[in-house]
Amino acid sequence: MRLGSRTFDLTRRIAVMGIVNRTPDSFYDGGATFDLGAALDLADRHVDAGADILDVGGVKAGPGPAVDVEEELDRVVPFIEGFRRRSTVPLSVDTFRPAVARAALAAGADLINDVSGMSEPEIADAVAAHPGTALVLTHHGGPPRSRPFRPDYQPDVVVAVRGRCAALADAAAARGVAREQLIVDPGHDMYKTTAQSLEVTRRISEIAELGYPVMVALSNKDFIGEALGLPLDQRTPASLALATLTVLSGARIVRVHDVAATSQALRMIEVVLGWRPPSTLLRGLD
Repeated sequence: MRLGSRTFDLTRRIAVMGIVNRTPDSFYDGGATFDLGAALDLADRHVDAGADILDVGGVKAGPGPAVDVEEELDRVVPFIEGFRRRSTVPLSVDTFRPAVARAALAAGADLINDVSGMSEPEIADAVAAHPGTALVLTHHGGPPRSRPFRPDYQPDVVVAVRGRCAALADAAAARGVAREQLIVDPGHDMYKTTAQSLEVTRRISEIAELGYPVMVALSNKDFIGEALGLPLDQRTPASLALATLTVLSGARIVRVHDVAATSQALRMIEVVLGWRPPSTLLRGLD
């Protein structure tokens, strides 16, 4: 997969995507990086810690105060411009709005991460107009920025997720996005109960069988808290465990808050699998 000036061989590398929230009401940091300078500083730290891709969002994924297009642009575009002056690391923008996607790609973004599952199909047109950029297709299951109420998937959640992701890929390709530039995300916590998110996690390999790179956005999510009875600030070890489990089952992009810990864990997996050489091999030889 090509993103900007970089090419990823996702058959032999796991891409770590570091999260930057330009929102005042982020579930994770409560607005700690809403300020542009703070957001850019975090981006630098993510890159130094080993992030392969950065993902910036200007609207909270869950319910919250309305944010119009102009406000979202004011949060996202200056970040893209500022980051582009200091780094060529591929940059993703988390948005479901075609107008924001168009402006983001024009400003230098490489990837659109649409967590709504193409609730506005024209978002694929924006990506298609910029060859070499990519689109994340997420299974959401409901309206953008909404929470589930007893969602029921037939015949089961994984079959429904797989079918919807395949349909989204077909729809994006029909609008001109190259299939090799498509990524699918099963949408943990996105209009799913904790039991459903756990089932998706167990069966990630069935999503990977579609043939598109699978991205997982598991980091610190509610289903982890409910599974283990953990508050938000104690979910990092469980998030690392899930990153490892899903990668071994076929995921190839992992969207995270703690880039340093995740990068170390996933690079170790690459070494064990023979995808990258050990840094040194001196033990027992000197």
